[in-house]
Amino acid sequence: MADEAETTDAAHGAADAAQAVAAHGDGAPGMPQLDFSTFPNQIFWLVLTLLAIFFVLSKIALPRISAVIAERQGTLTNDLAAAEDLKRQAAEAEESYNTALANARAEAQKIAQETRDEIQAQLQVEIDKADAQIAARASEGEARIAEIEAGALATAEEVARDVAAEIVRALAPGQDVDAEAVSAAVTARVRG
Repeated sequence: MADEAETTDAAHGAADAAQAVAAHGDGAPGMPQLDFSTFPNQIFWLVLTLLAIFFVLSKIALPRISAVIAERQGTLTNDLAAAEDLKRQAAEAEESYNTALANARAEAQKIAQETRDEIQAQLQVEIDKADAQIAARASEGEARIAEIEAGALATAEEVARDVAAEIVRALAPGQDVDAEAVSAAVTARVRG
């Protein structure tokens, strides 16, 4: 029974809707926006709505948007100025670094050259000392060699005299050997 009541109510609703459509105009269903008889009313409300939107946008939304854009532009300008300042500082720092590096290299070369000159001077002093010591030892050695040669020559002369005297005695047995004559002959022969 409840189902029959619902069905009956639905049928009455459909009939009421059909009567409303028939009462509205020529009885043809259609879109009310395209009904030319309602155009002046629709245009009035369209203009009123657009004016309300324009008022809301111009008084509320656009000032806020403009403020945000101006703030972003200010931030962007400040950031660009800060970036330019940092770029300038970086260029100055790089220039001072390059200057300091060039000065340090020049100082290092100067110190290296001074050290080389100092070492060369010390080396020359040591070489001169060594040359003097070598010359002194060489002269000592030459004097010693001269002494040895003189000693050897004297010893050789003495041995030569003794040998010559013995040879003369062996060749002329029984004769007296003139020691001075043998010594003069050996000296003349050895020295000259």
